[in-house]
Amino acid sequence: MTKSQWEDRLRSWAAPPGKTEEQRCENAVNAIKNAIAASTKLKQRGVSVILQGSYRNNTNVRGESDVDIGVVCDTTFFYQLPDQMTPEQFGLIASDYQYSTFKSEVGEALTSYFGSQAVKRGNKAFDVKETSYHVEADVAPFFTHRHYAGNASFAQGVELQPDNKTPPRVINWPDQHYENGVTKNNATGRRYKAMVRVLKSLRNDMRGKRVAAAEPAIGFLIECLIWNVPNPYFGAPDYYEDLRGILVFLFSATKTDEACREWREVSERKHLFGSHQRWTRQQAHDFIIAAWQHVGFKAVEAA
Repeated sequence: MTKSQWEDRLRSWAAPPGKTEEQRCENAVNAIKNAIAASTKLKQRGVSVILQGSYRNNTNVRGESDVDIGVVCDTTFFYQLPDQMTPEQFGLIASDYQYSTFKSEVGEALTSYFGSQAVKRGNKAFDVKETSYHVEADVAPFFTHRHYAGNASFAQGVELQPDNKTPPRVINWPDQHYENGVTKNNATGRRYKAMVRVLKSLRNDMRGKRVAAAEPAIGFLIECLIWNVPNPYFGAPDYYEDLRGILVFLFSATKTDEACREWREVSERKHLFGSHQRWTRQQAHDFIIAAWQHVGFKAVEAA
């Protein structure tokens, strides 16, 4: 393909899903809210329904618009304390409401509303099947999570416990992720989220052509990789040059562990690479090389 042809394709990929697809996403969100609101058990728990993932962050791409939804129990929370400090020092009292009970109650609410054939319990979340009215939804039950500092202040996220206890805790920071993403998008003239969609769509194109290096590159990783690209790399006259510059930076910065050791997820609450993640720095680097080659950029420019 010529540069002009690639530019047309990249601009198409950069656009968010169309109105029909967005409406089906919104329908899924409203249906989940209705299912939770209809539960007499959950009404007693102080439960809220939140959006997370690419739909909330406006980085979802056309043709794969499922929605990630959290059902959060706001009245019971998990916590993490500073080393050598005890719950008693923070006035924390153990709750008799267990996370496993909460997850089962969320499952009951979804099954009652959608039917048993439409809801599947997974290790971390419930899968609500797609219909002609709404897209597929992943519904994750969460307790609130508090990460305490020594002065008793805390950062607040959400936490779930997988059924198989591997890992034993999954802590997410959806509000911090959203806020940081909006800040970067504004600082880059709205190119940040556009380029996330571009690279996700490029990854999908690579997978369609069976490029092995594209398989580990999940959407969350792509979003975090581009978030770590400095703002001056965004805003070239065309998308083709933006993509080229971003891939050049990521190629160089993911060559060694040391170069990207301090990189963080978009929330800035976790390191992007390490044993706690399901991807590796080498997999990210290999994906960047494969993406470069897939577009047909000259190899000398990436050196």
